[in-house]
Amino acid sequence: MSTFMANAQNVERAWYVLDAAGKTLGDVAVEAAVLLRGKHKVTFTPHVDCGDNVIVINADKVVLTGKKLDQKVYYHHTGYIGHMKSVKYRTLMGTKPAFVVTKAVKGMLPANSIGRKAITRLHVYAGAEHPHAAQKPVAREF
Repeated sequence: MSTFMANAQNVERAWYVLDAAGKTLGDVAVEAAVLLRGKHKVTFTPHVDCGDNVIVINADKVVLTGKKLDQKVYYHHTGYIGHMKSVKYRTLMGTKPAFVVTKAVKGMLPANSIGRKAITRLHVYAGAEHPHAAQKPVAREF
């Protein structure tokens, strides 16, 4: 009996919908990262991108526990000298909640070509509507 090794030709990708309403940011990000990576499959192969497509809805209703809304800060550099920008998560959740979820999921994926390809299959929406009904996504509880 030989060990099954997946490759790009025999990977079947499914579509999943995750509802983030009332869930913590970490729980949503973990579930999305597992699905994007393909670790929930029996045919998981570490060196092959065998993950699925993930749709996260209600990103604006995700919860941060404790005082993270006021204490957690997102930093980015503009590229100019001395232009380090900082935004508190309360402001970020009000303006770009999809970015917050995407950043959390991206941090849980590997920092290599598999992780970069996997993040392209993540679709995050602030509201409950999404334009992927034609793909017949399956709602996943977590």
